Amino acid sequence: MRARRPPAGWAGHGDLEASLVLIFPVLLAYEIGVLFFGRVNGADVVTRLIFTLLGSKTLYLLVHAVVATLYLLWIRRQQRWGTLRFEIVAPVVLEAAIYALTLGAVVTLVLERLLGLGVGGIGRDAIVSALGAGVHEEIVFRLGLFAGLTSLLERRQQRFAMPVALVVSSVAFAAAHHLGAHGEPFTLHTFAFRSLAGAAFGAIFWHRSLAHAVYAHVLYDLVVVVTS
Repeated sequence: MRARRPPAGWAGHGDLEASLVLIFPVLLAYEIGVLFFGRVNGADVVTRLIFTLLGSKTLYLLVHAVVATLYLLWIRRQQRWGTLRFEIVAPVVLEAAIYALTLGAVVTLVLERLLGLGVGGIGRDAIVSALGAGVHEEIVFRLGLFAGLTSLLERRQQRFAMPVALVVSSVAFAAAHHLGAHGEPFTLHTFAFRSLAGAAFGAIFWHRSLAHAVYAHVLYDLVVVVTS
């Protein structure tokens, strides 16, 4: 008998608590790695703020050691150790890898064949920056903006809440890459590519889970880095 799919909550169909368990190691790897090897992701204002306030690598590492300890204690308290079992982690990462490997081809096909836009000029991120993009951009634009806006709109118009929130969050995701001192020059094909990619990540987040979206985003960016 096929298991029934859980109903969609404010954060989609996935288990949000399980996703937070699964994505924390990636987040921690980025937070430590960016200190030594990479640059801060554009959507990540928290890391910049923490380092500015602390003003010391030693204190920065100490704070993250405390956060990691609290994370382990939280997992123990919530009895979530089972979420980190190989038979649970592996299918999530494998499914995310399939999304990552097909995302670029599908978006390119839509842009070129349906919209008549050439694709090019997408920025190449470093490996550490790819980890940050996967975690921070999914938390900000999918969990924060997409899920938050869906929850807000459902109070007035439940039927169109999710599609409208998906479009708004996807466009905001694309636009954010062109804002601020570290923003990229605007081109229509780059903006359209990221808007469609944002919609794809949003669909993965909503219909699968935050963890699936994060790992798909991370793996896609890593593929771009390796093949660039």
